[in-house]
Amino acid sequence: MDDLRAVPSVPVTVAAGQAACVPLDIPANVAVAADLVRRAGARGADLLVLPELFLTGYELSGIAAAPETYAFDLPDAGATIDPDTAAESATVPLDARLDPLSVACAETHTAVVVSAPTRAGRSGGLRISALVLGRDGQYAARYDKQHVDTVERAAGFESGVAGCTLDVDGWRLGLGVCRDSSFPEHARAAALDGCHAYLVSAMFGQGHGAHKRATLGPARALDNACYVVVANHNGPSGPLHGCGHSAIWNPDGTLLVDIDMGIDASIADPGLAVARLDPQTLARAREEDFVLLDPSFDAPVRTRTTVVLG
Repeated sequence: MDDLRAVPSVPVTVAAGQAACVPLDIPANVAVAADLVRRAGARGADLLVLPELFLTGYELSGIAAAPETYAFDLPDAGATIDPDTAAESATVPLDARLDPLSVACAETHTAVVVSAPTRAGRSGGLRISALVLGRDGQYAARYDKQHVDTVERAAGFESGVAGCTLDVDGWRLGLGVCRDSSFPEHARAAALDGCHAYLVSAMFGQGHGAHKRATLGPARALDNACYVVVANHNGPSGPLHGCGHSAIWNPDGTLLVDIDMGIDASIADPGLAVARLDPQTLARAREEDFVLLDPSFDAPVRTRTTVVLG
């Protein structure tokens, strides 16, 4: 990215959502996701982010036991599209189970980042992915979690190999899934690709997980002078119990909004944290000694794909 101080010309409104998942019931969870898209759209959101493995729940053993049932077969972020068939393929549903979610996006003109298990290309290896449906309801991209943990690896899940940046009205939005955010270089790679916000689908549990959620969000924001959006589970899912508190942080690391419905935010269900991301706030955070422009700075460069959402 040539000009890392560049900011979008207009604001964008983003939501982080949370709700209880039904274990391994994709139709039920798609229905909940579609409802959250409609709720977010009614509050003016251009894009909604949902927690890690939202369409199945964090049910690693169940997914691994029947990947043909629970994993989606969708092109990844780095897939090459044949220009001769791109227009035709863009109109073909890639998985009918996503249709209710696609309709909700199209009717509200709200994009969604929703996490689900996928199978990677010809190898068929399992991935933990973030699927993107655009504001027209069409499938737009898939990002695969790059930093899977030991439990996920033991269950048969593989690491993704490429980053993904979304472009929404000039806002560049980098995708991450849960443990990705524990690695500063992951968010940094997005920032060096010109990202103005870092979107994380998460499963932060109670106890130490709650500490991580409260620490990593503002840290990644302050590290890179970018907004950070975290959508987190808020109840039991697989062996874990999400701590909730889906939230959005400003580029200076201060909290912009946390789900709070007048009760314990960790059980707000369904819940939405909605915020307007402001270009001028971003510009102020990137004034003076902007860390990404330090001449001593060097970082690994990985493959990234940019997807423009109409």
